[in-house]
Amino acid sequence: MIHFPDELLTLERSAEEERAKRAGLTGRAYDAQWRRWRGASEKVQAAVTAHGEATGSNRYELEQAVKKAVRHGQEDSSAE
Repeated sequence: MIHFPDELLTLERSAEEERAKRAGLTGRAYDAQWRRWRGASEKVQAAVTAHGEATGSNRYELEQAVKKAVRHGQEDSSAE
C-alpha cells in the first residue's frame, strides 16, 4: 500500500479538471486550455517526484497510486 499526502490528490484532481475542459475546444481556446492543463500536470509531476525522493517511494508506483485514487474517487490518502 502506498501512502501519500492529500496535496498530491488535490494537484492531480486539478490537472484532470483542466484536461477535461479541453473537450470541444478548438484553435486558440484549445491551445490556451492545453497550456493550463500542462501547467497543472507539471505541478503534479514535480510534487510526485519530490514526495518520492523524500520518502524513498518508487516514483512510478506513487504516480500510479495517485492517479488511481483520483480516477476511482478515493478520498483517503492511500491506494493499493
